[in-house]
Amino acid sequence: QVQLVESGGGLVQAGGSLRLSCAASGRTLSHYNMGWFRQAPGKEREFVAGIAEIGWSGGGTSYDDSVKARFTISRDDAKNTVYLQMDGLQPEDTAVYYCAAGPNRTVVATTLWGYDYWGQGTQVTVSS
Repeated sequence: QVQLVESGGGLVQAGGSLRLSCAASGRTLSHYNMGWFRQAPGKEREFVAGIAEIGWSGGGTSYDDSVKARFTISRDDAKNTVYLQMDGLQPEDTAVYYCAAGPNRTVVATTLWGYDYWGQGTQVTVSS
């Protein structure tokens, strides 16, 4: 079992930045592909970014087109933590952001079914 806890959310003005963290316990994250998803009120949960396990899968990344060039996902396996650096935030980025862990694959999963473990989420609110 992997327990995931997100932090770093908050209220920010449009154009601002936040860095989300996802800390894991129970098992080492180095064996997993990791993803960030978000869910806005009244909408389905959607993929934001993902990063593959490094040792066998190469650590490749994938981003939704809506966040490409603004968000950066990274991992520090020594700290058992995954990050999402969010720059140039816009009101449409307002959502609860979830961290997820899934089996290592060379290709990063972009759907909910590609992940087995989920955190409780952290709220990000961007004001205009």
